[in-house]
Amino acid sequence: MNFYIRLILFLIINLGALGIGGVLQGEGARSTWYQELNIAPWTPPGWMFGVAWTTIMLCFSFYMASLTTATDSRFVYVLFLIQVLLNVSWNPLFFRYYFVYFALLVIVALLLVVGFFLFRYLRIMDWKSLLILPYFLWLIIATSLNAYILIKN
Repeated sequence: MNFYIRLILFLIINLGALGIGGVLQGEGARSTWYQELNIAPWTPPGWMFGVAWTTIMLCFSFYMASLTTATDSRFVYVLFLIQVLLNVSWNPLFFRYYFVYFALLVIVALLLVVGFFLFRYLRIMDWKSLLILPYFLWLIIATSLNAYILIKN
């Protein structure tokens, strides 16, 4: 399978996962529950989340298409699937069921998986590792936001 077919498949999966996560979160940040929380002072404005996640998933799709072209390892696909499941499951855990602690565990696991991609495949990916860096950095911020809510509420 060539790079462009891989890219299209990863775009469909990653952007589809964003959509599924959005549906599963219910009212999300607009909910009364969330509006009444003590949130971190460094919480970005709401519009930034959609822009950030869309950009992250576009970059991550290019990263995954490049990585799977360079190394067609089953382990990479399994790790990718784990990443998708963790990413999608955070939304309902946090926003629908208010399981802030379990959501924190999930986002930490997601951060570790994305960090593994970044550092394990750095030599193979070289400069293309920059494509996964926004995902990694955003997860650090998101993890801190989740932890703040757990501690301060």
